[in-house]
Amino acid sequence: MPGGRLTHRERRQIALGLADGLAYAEIARGLDRPTSTVTREVMRNGGPTAYRADLAHLATERRAHRRRQAVPRGPQAPAQDHGRDAEAVREYEEAFTALLTQQGLPRMMARVLTCLYTSDSGSLTAAELVGRLQVSPASVSKAVAFLEGQGLVRRERDERRRERYVADNDVWYQSMIAAARSHALLAETARQGVRVLGPDTPAAVRLENIARFVDFVGESITRAAEQAREVLYAKPGP
Repeated sequence: MPGGRLTHRERRQIALGLADGLAYAEIARGLDRPTSTVTREVMRNGGPTAYRADLAHLATERRAHRRRQAVPRGPQAPAQDHGRDAEAVREYEEAFTALLTQQGLPRMMARVLTCLYTSDSGSLTAAELVGRLQVSPASVSKAVAFLEGQGLVRRERDERRRERYVADNDVWYQSMIAAARSHALLAETARQGVRVLGPDTPAAVRLENIARFVDFVGESITRAAEQAREVLYAKPGP
């Protein structure tokens, strides 16, 4: 299996595979690469609908250049915890950030949230975020304020009275419940149409079927979220 960075030719093959509607795993097999490599490559470069081989290659070269300038040389270079591959961690963080950005988060906010989710403690101080992201304290402060307003992070004080920002796992449960409420509202609106259009008309039958479908999905989401909520707080096994 080849190692190292993707080549320009491989990126063109990825673009062709996406255009043909191939799954990431199938594209990866054609390249003799892990599926995770293809997934990260696509997600940090626009996603499956916006991926462009030339732009992705150029963006990767620019990121590598920035890292060479930013990473300290010699004995002062920061060591990765648990023997992690620093390059693999950076690539994963870029892919995670790209995914959050595609889902609507501004990039700076996505970078901060990624840092919190990928830190072992699940919490970081403003100074730690500034150091990890190589951005200004003002940028971190603005990003945290936005994320806090969205309920994605919370603040707490540590034993040294420093303010720490915490990625709140319960937000995933709350987002599932919000999705279930959205389904319930859609079902209610569809049934209003049944009453307006007449219960025996083709349009009303269509709307009633939609309402029944989203009712089922919404109830399933709620039930699954309630049953799985404790998973968000499970501790690592021995």
